[in-house]
Amino acid sequence: MRRAIEALPMQADLALVDGNTARNLPIPAHTVIGGDGISPSIAAASILAKVSRDRLCQELDRDFPQYGIAKHKGYCTKTHREAILLYGPAPIHRKTFLKKILGE
Repeated sequence: MRRAIEALPMQADLALVDGNTARNLPIPAHTVIGGDGISPSIAAASILAKVSRDRLCQELDRDFPQYGIAKHKGYCTKTHREAILLYGPAPIHRKTFLKKILGE
């Protein structure tokens, strides 16, 4: 979220954050638990984030088809875990994500 705020073409005054924590942001933040059901701005941002993630997963699936990313969207599903165990981790896998699976 920090990078998104820093990349904005204008200076934002406040960040509305869906959830209960907002750490290390360059501007003041207001957390809203269940924010996507309360705030139209948070709901819209949530939709945009999901669409962007889905598109990224489609692209990553073309580069790493053995993991089935287009189907599980990068979540820690049984299929995804099994693919990592079978093929090993890809450069796109976060180390914190791999710790859950590989115990490293």
